[in-house]
Amino acid sequence: MTTKEACFMRRVYTTALLLLLLVSLASGAATYLHGEPDLEATVSGIAEFSPGSDAEIMVAIQNSGINEIKVLSAHSPDDGELPNTALMVTAALEAGDAPVTVRTDPQMVGEIAGGQTVTVPFSVRIASDAPGGTYPLLLKLSYTYLHDTELADAGTAIYHYRTGNTTLAVPVQIRAEVVPRILESKPEHLNAGGEGYVTLMVANSGHLEGRSALLLILQNDESPVVPVDSSVYIGDFSPGETFEARFKVNVLESAEENTYPLDVTVEYVDERGDTVRSETITVGIPVGGKIRFNVLSPAVEMYHGSSETITVEYENVGETPVYSAQARIIAQDPFTSTKNIAFLGDLGPGERAVARFEISADKFATQKEYGLDTEIRYRDALDNSWISDPMVVEVRLVGRTVIGEILASPVILSIIGALVVLVLYYTVFHRRKKNGR
Repeated sequence: MTTKEACFMRRVYTTALLLLLLVSLASGAATYLHGEPDLEATVSGIAEFSPGSDAEIMVAIQNSGINEIKVLSAHSPDDGELPNTALMVTAALEAGDAPVTVRTDPQMVGEIAGGQTVTVPFSVRIASDAPGGTYPLLLKLSYTYLHDTELADAGTAIYHYRTGNTTLAVPVQIRAEVVPRILESKPEHLNAGGEGYVTLMVANSGHLEGRSALLLILQNDESPVVPVDSSVYIGDFSPGETFEARFKVNVLESAEENTYPLDVTVEYVDERGDTVRSETITVGIPVGGKIRFNVLSPAVEMYHGSSETITVEYENVGETPVYSAQARIIAQDPFTSTKNIAFLGDLGPGERAVARFEISADKFATQKEYGLDTEIRYRDALDNSWISDPMVVEVRLVGRTVIGEILASPVILSIIGALVVLVLYYTVFHRRKKNGR
């Protein structure tokens, strides 16, 4: 139909309605309203989203319907609803063929008058492997509207309602991105309070080649796994490509035997030439407990004023071997030591070694039980030097018996020796003199 023909038909239609108006006014016959809602939908605000992200899509629903003709008699009521108003609107968003999961149930929107726009939020999840592109989401609207009004007689109206259903396409844009996926993670020598390595095998499961890409590891909040080397250069990272990288990490002393989170991301240059970072993913890193040692030896007994060679047995009660271990005892008053370091060698988990120390106790020391601090210096698998937590060697000072005191006193022993010599000399001299007579 041409524009001239359309104008002609509209004039004919309008003339016919005017004639109907004249007849209704003269005869009191029924009169009608004419119009209906015309709903459209667009995304308000952000319409571009990343794969693997959670997003809230704000859908703006606009009613552009108009009331084309209104025919009333002289006594008809004029306070009813308008035909272009959508009543009791319900909105449901569906993914269709888009790689999107809609998490919001159908919503009651209410009334949308002609010329009015209502914004409705929908929560969605973009698939982590979503290809980049534009996808139409399906907005299904159901509503009721006033189809016509019949004027039965003066002051009386009959309203006729109908139900409307429409499905609108709401286009959203999904960015093409690098999407890292952890295929494998291998910890090496990770214990609380120490250093080790984490080897990651990462794949690009996205649909974009990231140029000049870097693989980054980041500390996750308060995780005790802290990167020492935080980045490795990949280069161009194509879709489906895999890359293996080894990172050095430090584990805080506060860590216990557990699995702790470590964040991983890829920084790259995208198709627009911008340097961006991919979605951050988290991998669990198992960490062993702190390397610990126990003293197995019972309390050592010493006499005050004596010097002893004491033996102390140690055990590696951790889960990691140590190398070139040396034990040290710290002599404190009333003790002194002339040999306070002993070599233990390599100790695997559960292995034991004995150290020997030379300890002297002051002769005026109080007779009681003392605790001497001891520690072990060792090297880990990365040849880092560490010192264990302090341990205690119990030493009990006891008193001697009278005979023991005599035997332990050099002066008394000297006097006794001198007396013995004198007695022997006197005995021999006396016998010779007697025999000489």
